[in-house]
Formats: sequence, C-alpha cells, structure tokens
Amino acid sequence: MRLFIIVLLGLLAWLQYDFWYGKNGMNEFNAVEESVALQEKANAELHQRNQQMYAEIKDLHGGKEAVEERARTDLGLVKPGETFVRVVGDNN
Repeated sequence: MRLFIIVLLGLLAWLQYDFWYGKNGMNEFNAVEESVALQEKANAELHQRNQQMYAEIKDLHGGKEAVEERARTDLGLVKPGETFVRVVGDNN
C-alpha cells in the first residue's frame, strides 16, 4: 500500500510539472495570451484608422467642400479674388 501511494504521488508530481512547464503548459499559455492581447490592441488601432479613412473617402465622394478644403490646406490654393495673408511670429 505504501508503494502504491508513492507511485501515485510521483505520478501527481510528474503531471503537475508537465502542466506548468511542459509543452503547451501554463507558461506557454500565458505567453500566447499576452501576444493575443497585443495583437488585439494593434487590430483595434488599425480598425480605428480604417474607419477614419472610410469617413474621409465618403466626404471626398460626397461633396466639393472636402476637395476644396484639401486643396487649400495641402496645396495652399487660393480662390480668385481672395487675398492670402500669412502671419509670421517672432523667432525669439
């Protein structure tokens, strides 16, 4: 009976070691869980960026105002009859 208990305790110890440190054990599970969390965060940021791009594309397709705004800010275009004024600050 004593030998049977020792064998069972040895088997339990081996199973616990395999559970915590073996292949596909808890250490590996925690590492994979952490990498999944990082990937989900990256995916959420990319999803938000994509939504902003979709909204900008919709604005560009929808009207002339978005194209005009883009031309004014990015290219510095001015309508005929307008006066362009640039205010330059001091370089102290």
